[in-house]
Amino acid sequence: MSNDLFSPYSLGDLQLPNRLVMAPMTRNRADQDDAPHELTVTYYTQRASAGLIITEGSPVARDAVGYPATPGIYSDKQIAGWKAVTDAVHAEGGRIFIQLWHCGRISHPSLLPDNALPVAPSAIRPEGQAFTYTGLQDFVEPRALSVDDIQRVVQQFRQAAANARAAGFDGVEVHAANGYLIDQFLRDGSNQRDDEYGGSLENRLRFLNEILDAVCEEWPANRVGLRLTPENSFNDMSDSDPQSHFEYFVSELKARELAYLHILEGDMTGKAPTVNYRALRDTFGGTYIANNGYDKQRAVTALAQGDCDLVAFGVPFLANPDLVHRLQQDIPLNPANQDTFYGGGAEGYTDYPFAD
Repeated sequence: MSNDLFSPYSLGDLQLPNRLVMAPMTRNRADQDDAPHELTVTYYTQRASAGLIITEGSPVARDAVGYPATPGIYSDKQIAGWKAVTDAVHAEGGRIFIQLWHCGRISHPSLLPDNALPVAPSAIRPEGQAFTYTGLQDFVEPRALSVDDIQRVVQQFRQAAANARAAGFDGVEVHAANGYLIDQFLRDGSNQRDDEYGGSLENRLRFLNEILDAVCEEWPANRVGLRLTPENSFNDMSDSDPQSHFEYFVSELKARELAYLHILEGDMTGKAPTVNYRALRDTFGGTYIANNGYDKQRAVTALAQGDCDLVAFGVPFLANPDLVHRLQQDIPLNPANQDTFYGGGAEGYTDYPFAD
């Protein structure tokens, strides 16, 4: 049964050697220009044995940033930095998608050009604090995007998708999850608009649909993935009926024949899931990536039961660059050092040992 996890998989026209996906994980280690650098190249290359790497979230524009030192995909230097990453991963036989990210209200004026307010579908201040260069600061009330603003953001995603092609990626993942801008439009706890981008489910899905239209002008749909988090409360998110709302969203998106649907099942805070994720998988009909706290046995079981096609691993890949080899050979895993998850240099980034 365990062979299923290590068997090849056809992701559209892209052949994956195994079913293990390296999940996107923010590491806050970009250089002063928010560009990838040599350590970034080493980090991803070490993990090239994954069936598929999905990079950390990469801001699509300067005003999409929500955290310090996150590597963007909007400047020539950033494109060149990511090109070094993709070249090195491909040289090791790997496959790599970039995650396209706009943080929306999960930001702070100190992180944005001209100390601008963060933006959101509605002017609702999230509870919690932003990570800034001077420490934690309370979130502020964001500025509600105008319709013209929304069209500008859609074009930022289109340009970022084009930049990702120039940087040599195999595809892109649209980050519509975890309380960031697209997710803020999808869920009714954060979207209280009364125009064509709010209210009905059709209207709340409109922003994501327009972004996917734009991204699919630059990439074939079978190289565009999508990440959703129907019930994750991270970043002060909520929805009145995630099961029915996200079943509707997924049913509407099905016809696009995207590369995959990548779902964080449940809540990052550890609450028990309330959504039937098998129903979402069945509604989508295409490649489904399961994510959230999977270990080998749970992944093997989920694959055997048909609950998913691929399984994303986060922290295990962070701490074990040779995770595929370790799981295949039942070699004990390195423990992860949480103190070095975010920021810093090589420690906790590129210095985790290989098994051999």
